[in-house]
Amino acid sequence: MSASPAPRANRWLDDLAAYKPGAHGGPGRANVLRLASNECPLGPNPKALAAAQASLTSVHRYADGAAVALRQAIAQAHGLDVHRIVCGTGSDEILQLCPLAFCAPGDEVIHAQYGFMVYAIAARRVGAVPIAVPEQNFTADVDAILAAVSGKTRIVFLANPNNPTGTRVRDDDIARLHAGLPSDVLLVLDGAYAEYVEDPGYDAGKALASSAPNVLMTRTFSKLHGLAGERIGWAYGPASVIDALNKIRGPFNVSTAGQAAAIASIEDAEWIAHVRQDNATQRSILFKALEEMGLKPIPGQANFILTQFPSAQVAGQVVSTLSDQGIYVRHLPGLGLADCIRIGVGTAAETQAFIAALKAVLADL
Repeated sequence: MSASPAPRANRWLDDLAAYKPGAHGGPGRANVLRLASNECPLGPNPKALAAAQASLTSVHRYADGAAVALRQAIAQAHGLDVHRIVCGTGSDEILQLCPLAFCAPGDEVIHAQYGFMVYAIAARRVGAVPIAVPEQNFTADVDAILAAVSGKTRIVFLANPNNPTGTRVRDDDIARLHAGLPSDVLLVLDGAYAEYVEDPGYDAGKALASSAPNVLMTRTFSKLHGLAGERIGWAYGPASVIDALNKIRGPFNVSTAGQAAAIASIEDAEWIAHVRQDNATQRSILFKALEEMGLKPIPGQANFILTQFPSAQVAGQVVSTLSDQGIYVRHLPGLGLADCIRIGVGTAAETQAFIAALKAVLADL
């Protein structure tokens, strides 16, 4: 008698590798330096912690599934229409939902060559085909993206600034990209690192998402706001797109504590400015030190620096040696960046500790 067949996952998942987060040492290891996951080294706003703590008295109740107060706070802070905002379990949930809502098996999803790894995962989980478009100088190439568009294209993902390179596409090029896309292609502008951009004219795609029927802007509370562990993200776009995402997002997808913390954080402009300035200061110190070591840090705007090493072998040895010392950074051979390491910006003390450790490692190679 033959054995009964086991459940078979969709065949297109065979080509999908699970997302691997940055190393952090695991439980029980003390005195580690976590620079692998682009976390906010200053932690969350103390007001956000207090708000989250106060909310715990109601954890026996479901969270507000529509995140009304949080959406109102976001709308107030950014001058947006509250009805065109959707909140998610991190912006990751929203990025994952886009192909689920707008793609079928065999459709194509375009992203830049060194784009966020979640884009390809989001495409493949619904049977769509991710198309990685070559970059120029570690920066997304608008002309190459437009040339890659076909009749099967349904979504173009673009992080701006990009992760893991930190580079940014100019606003006029974003406008040119949108103008060149077919009207039935959704342009998703991922602004996870938007708060770190120093150009006062940069709007992270808000203007296009406000006016165009096929542009979605995503944002997160995981980076500058220091709430990565609470998983809070949001998106803004045309009502039809927001309505589709609302239909398929998880119910009660942002916790009560997360919503309370996010509201307190986004309402505190002084704290936001403080975190942004601290990041700019430490990033500049780190960038200069990396150059002085003879390495090639990539100019960008985020809370990390992608740095090119002499070879993939050297980069791998550096990552391994630092890891043995409890210092964790991100090696990216899976993205075709085997000679590069992404280094998160830490506190002043962490920055100096990392610089000293890296100098010592390089001296021993």
